[in-house]
Amino acid sequence: MDFPKLKSIIEGLLFLSGEEGLSIKQIAEIVDQHPERVSDAVEEMVADFANQGRGVQILKLAGVVQLGTLPEHASYFEKLAYSPARTSLSQAALETLAIVAYRQPITRVEIEEIRGVKSERAIHTLVNKDLIHEVGRAEAIGRPILYGTTKSFLDYFGLATIKDLPEPGLFEDTENLEEETQLLFDKLDVQQVSLDGSDQTDSFDEVIDDHGLDTVEDLDDGDHENR
Repeated sequence: MDFPKLKSIIEGLLFLSGEEGLSIKQIAEIVDQHPERVSDAVEEMVADFANQGRGVQILKLAGVVQLGTLPEHASYFEKLAYSPARTSLSQAALETLAIVAYRQPITRVEIEEIRGVKSERAIHTLVNKDLIHEVGRAEAIGRPILYGTTKSFLDYFGLATIKDLPEPGLFEDTENLEEETQLLFDKLDVQQVSLDGSDQTDSFDEVIDDHGLDTVEDLDDGDHENR
């Protein structure tokens, strides 16, 4: 395998691995190359990204390699996160939020096993909206992040504690996940989360009709095509 192709593959792997990243050893096993060669490729990628003025960078943290944004661009990312055009929660985000609420603490992989599709973008959306956050690390290979709901989640839905969630038996049957998600948010009289500080009182059905399957999260997750 030539070096440009190796670097291209590594970039794709890092993109897919998200915030959890991959170790040099993991990458080497996937691409069937010596770890030293992979390490050299990663070092060259670090320089390439910097020299080319790319919008992302290669980070090496705690033995893990991952893609990251540039700190100097943070103000633009904040504008995106708080843009009024992105205030609605998609079907993917609602399902992910419900799973975290009932199964916390839970890892991204466990969420994806329940949903049957990738959920990284939905998780990222919920973290940005302060509805879920990192609560620890699982005692498993790679020490994956554990997610749980935040105080903002409780405040938003008018819950004193997480024990006040209705019907704790929800999400046992993952084949009816969409229906159970609708039931949960109907019971909570869901209001769309507005990051500009205003509350919207759209029903769940209105939210899905207006913003559901055509949102970025749902298109990227490929939700209903993969079920």
